Amino acid sequence: MAEIDGCMLPIVTINPDATDKRKQKKLHWQEVRLALVHEQGSATPRFDATFGGVNEAGQSLLNCAVAAGFGTQTHLHGVGDGAFWIADQIEHKFGPQASYLADFYHVCEYLAEASKACAPNDSKEWMDIQKSLLKNNDYAVVIDHLTAHLETDEVENNKAPVRACHRYLSNRTNQLDFKGAIEKGLPIGSGEIESAHRYVIKKRLKLPGCSWW
Repeated sequence: MAEIDGCMLPIVTINPDATDKRKQKKLHWQEVRLALVHEQGSATPRFDATFGGVNEAGQSLLNCAVAAGFGTQTHLHGVGDGAFWIADQIEHKFGPQASYLADFYHVCEYLAEASKACAPNDSKEWMDIQKSLLKNNDYAVVIDHLTAHLETDEVENNKAPVRACHRYLSNRTNQLDFKGAIEKGLPIGSGEIESAHRYVIKKRLKLPGCSWW
């Protein structure tokens, strides 16, 4: 089980030459990427974090996997918000020993916005149907449902939720095996890493490049 995500942290720097350091503080925001891996069914995840780029984040994920017992016969199940860099790093670091699933709840956020245009009179029923189809791997049917309500080209992207959802799903059809994950008892959501930002990063991260297992 593997998840990785980024969040922005407030970083305070102090001028070392200042007479009164309380008045010489500067605040800026920096992204930290947190990786989490654990055996299926384990309640003891391994963590690693980096302020580096995507390659360093991929290495953090590999570090966690090795610490959690990843070996030549291990399969890694990754879940994420659909960011291409996460899928790329999982493929690069783990190759055919890994699979990657788009976070189901993130997909549903796109669907929820699209439902207002696709089924304005009964968006809940429409959403329930799309969710059931996705969990049965009938994502092509969902994409067809969206196609029928696509906004015209004249509509700006920030005002075209159906187009956004259609594009999101169409670009990630290889990340939508929800049925396979459910049948294997694997998670289809990345809520674990999102929660970890609060209870790990904000409480334990103190220095750039910090890592722990």
